[in-house]
Amino acid sequence: MSSPSSARHTRHPSHHQVRQGTPGAYRLVRTPPAQVDPPRLDAPQRAVVDHPGGPLLVLAGPGTGKTTTLVEAVAARIAKGTEPERVLILTFSRKAAVELRDRMALRIGAAKAPQATTFHSFCYALIRAHQDADLFAEPLRLLSGPEQDVAVRELLAGQIDLESEGIGRVRWPDELRACLTTRGFADEVRAVLARSRELGLGPAALDAFARRAGRPDWGAAAAFLAEYLDVLDMQGVLDYAELVHRAVLLARRPEVARALAAQYDAVFVDEYQDTDPAQVRLLDALAGGGRSLVAFGDPDQSIYTFRGADVNGILEFPADFPRADGTPAPVEVLTTSRRSGAGLLDATRLLTRRMPLTRLPAEKVRAHRELAAVRDGGKVEAYTYPTSGAELDNIADILRRAHLEDGVPWGEMAVLVRAGAHTIPTFRRSLTAAGVPLDIDGDDIALRHEPAVTPLLLALRVVAGAVVSDPASVEAGGEG
Repeated sequence: MSSPSSARHTRHPSHHQVRQGTPGAYRLVRTPPAQVDPPRLDAPQRAVVDHPGGPLLVLAGPGTGKTTTLVEAVAARIAKGTEPERVLILTFSRKAAVELRDRMALRIGAAKAPQATTFHSFCYALIRAHQDADLFAEPLRLLSGPEQDVAVRELLAGQIDLESEGIGRVRWPDELRACLTTRGFADEVRAVLARSRELGLGPAALDAFARRAGRPDWGAAAAFLAEYLDVLDMQGVLDYAELVHRAVLLARRPEVARALAAQYDAVFVDEYQDTDPAQVRLLDALAGGGRSLVAFGDPDQSIYTFRGADVNGILEFPADFPRADGTPAPVEVLTTSRRSGAGLLDATRLLTRRMPLTRLPAEKVRAHRELAAVRDGGKVEAYTYPTSGAELDNIADILRRAHLEDGVPWGEMAVLVRAGAHTIPTFRRSLTAAGVPLDIDGDDIALRHEPAVTPLLLALRVVAGAVVSDPASVEAGGEG
């Protein structure tokens, strides 16, 4: 171990050593990263950065410099005198939020970087800030997906016992009662609960809708929603859909709305095509009425419908967020693709031309889909196979040939699948057996499917299901 005197001369490229009050004590202070120079922007990017204020929709396809443009727009606003804490940036994943914070810290300095967070983190902070201390001794806790799954399944299983005792509040149709304890039915019920709250429907509104539609199953779901919400309130927890729903209700209170309007001068939203109706209502409360709201998105990338995302949000943005004079919000388009070669862009056009976007200005849609490539190249090939096993074998062969014959690094290849939770484990086994190294994002596969976790879960199931015929003999065996 070096002495304090010798440690004093130790150099580290990214840390300073600062002397503390205690003799011989030091602490490491990370050197702030050097700020980067402003990038060179093309004309469409410059138009977004120079936007004077009010609502703006930016159509930004993959590789068009969306994140760079967003960061530069924020930096320009702060350079003109806006305080960083008066700028809010919302996105959909923690990973994206971290990337935005890092990019802005490099561009304008960590001390000047504004708040970049996810919708759910913002909603949670808003609710916590206005939480009634008399009602909640402990802070509200957010339910994870697996926890919500367990809660819904337990409530559904309890319906059978309550009905047998004649005190059940939920009357499921006869043809559904046999399904109450199945995982598939619980997943369907979870989806109904989430979509109802995303649409702003409470139990009474959902029940009225069920009556008008003649759907007794929806009526039962409405009664179940009421019971489910009561249980969440008693436990002091919220699921993700309920979190956003309550944040919207809170943001619409006159006193809270005034506070939010005074708190933020501009709101930026990344990946706007992934918003659900509740998040659109939240943005209306935050930055409606002609205030500065800049939304970046690509309607052709709206792929999270199963999570409640609604492509109508981006298609109706100009009408939903008009300027102060009542005219529709303007639309800008980033028109240069810096990632994909011309061949790949030609292939995507064959698909997108079949997807009409009638509610956006036609010339903007055309510009969005006729991107200019900065480089040539890119090849698209389609293969079909008689079986899934043959498909896996050939994918492994293509990857191995690219690496061994063409010298492509493993890290520059990727395999995309449609349903990660169901197909990634199979792909992993097949490609690993073929000698193809894999790096799978932890968010793409459930924890219970991880190879290190599966044996543990199996052991726990065996122990939990074991039948002890003679407890005394077990105790005697344990003593030995």
